[in-house]
Amino acid sequence: QVQLVESGGGLVQAGGSLRLSCAASGRTFSTYAMGWFRQAPGKEREFVAAVSWSGINTYYIDSVKGRFTISRDNAKNTVHLQMNSLKPEDTAVYYCAAAGKITPVVSDYFYWGQGTQVTVSS
Repeated sequence: QVQLVESGGGLVQAGGSLRLSCAASGRTFSTYAMGWFRQAPGKEREFVAAVSWSGINTYYIDSVKGRFTISRDNAKNTVHLQMNSLKPEDTAVYYCAAAGKITPVVSDYFYWGQGTQVTVSS
């Protein structure tokens, strides 16, 4: 069992930056691929980025490539999402999740955090 808790969300102006963190409990954290997803009001949950268990392989949705960076620290059981050059369309609740492999598919993830709100003003 893995419990995930996100933090770092908030209100930022367009062009600004935020760093999201996800703290995981459980000794098996380092065996899971980790992903970040987001969900805007009235929209489906959307894949944003994922990182392999080792941290070597990463995968991003096209709209955040070059702006967002996912990373993990297995010694501290944390995964981060550095978000730069934020746009109003990045506004959403952001969730971290754990899966058995690096994948953009929502249904492949079986542990989820409660989410953190990110609001980007224009």
